[in-house]
Amino acid sequence: MTTSRTTVTKLTIGKLARAAGIGVETVRYYQRRGLLEEPVKPVGHHRTYSEQDLTRLGFINHAKAAGFTLREIETLLSLGNDHCSVTKTLAREKLQKIKGQIADLKKIQLQLEALIKACGKKNDGEACGLFKSLLQNGPGGKCCTKP
Repeated sequence: MTTSRTTVTKLTIGKLARAAGIGVETVRYYQRRGLLEEPVKPVGHHRTYSEQDLTRLGFINHAKAAGFTLREIETLLSLGNDHCSVTKTLAREKLQKIKGQIADLKKIQLQLEALIKACGKKNDGEACGLFKSLLQNGPGGKCCTKP
């Protein structure tokens, strides 16, 4: 008969932070935000963290990399694994927001490209085309004067 033995790794805050690829102060910040529980400190010993804590930090890191804010990550963690339809809706909403931000950034890119082009049209003795454009017309070619 084979018995399954689970090994429980106890990590100090420094080892936990290193293993998660974050700083100790980030771990503490997550604890203050309620994203990670602070373990009880045994008298005369250091607090120790488990593999489960490391897994939770991995979830937080991956969610941040996917564009979720810490507030949104709190929501995801509070929902847990049993609310897939709700988390899917949250992810769709996040995707729509990111698509809007990308569209805004593309507009800014076009404006900057036009301003850079304006720099190349300077004759000797004239003001820089970029400055001239920003002063007179704004980056999108719109007048910036008040009505």
